[in-house]
Amino acid sequence: MPTAADYLEQLKTLLPPGQAFPREAGTTLHSLLDGMSIELARVDARGEALPLEAIPSSSSELLVDWERVAGLPDKCSGVLEETLQGRKNVLLAKLSSTGGQSAAYFVELAASLGYVVTIEQFRPFRVGLSSVGDALTNGAWVFTWRIKAPAVTVTSFRVGQSAVGERLRTWGNDTLECKINQLKPAHTIALFAYGD
Repeated sequence: MPTAADYLEQLKTLLPPGQAFPREAGTTLHSLLDGMSIELARVDARGEALPLEAIPSSSSELLVDWERVAGLPDKCSGVLEETLQGRKNVLLAKLSSTGGQSAAYFVELAASLGYVVTIEQFRPFRVGLSSVGDALTNGAWVFTWRIKAPAVTVTSFRVGQSAVGERLRTWGNDTLECKINQLKPAHTIALFAYGD
């Protein structure tokens, strides 16, 4: 990346030859070109940072704009979205979400939000298939599923992904419950079980 000194030399080279345009240090023209070269180097550096801002996972300055485009914060925004890392996780989850109804989709959704979960689907009791001791899950239980998650999900401050002034740790499961209830099939019931 060109420095201010490189731009200063380029600007001096572009001047027409002659005594009307002195190139020596200490002249008014040199001071003017020096100021211009500093600004050109700054603009060049900002131009190099722009491709990083075009990618949501590495964006910092344009994160607010990315959130506006994605419709965030939404009703499921919680304490985890108060951190830079949490905001990026929610943004990436929303942008990459294609929807789905499988258990694997919801496990992946939870992982993108920073939660480690398993999903248990209930099946009806059937003679010949079920055994003694199996749950009698008939009727509405066919449309019920259980999300098992740790009692507390802790998100720690991470250098490079968190910002100065953020909490060293945040925790909570409100975002998980809200997102799953928001995206689950309408005819199903999601139960949440925390801990072992």
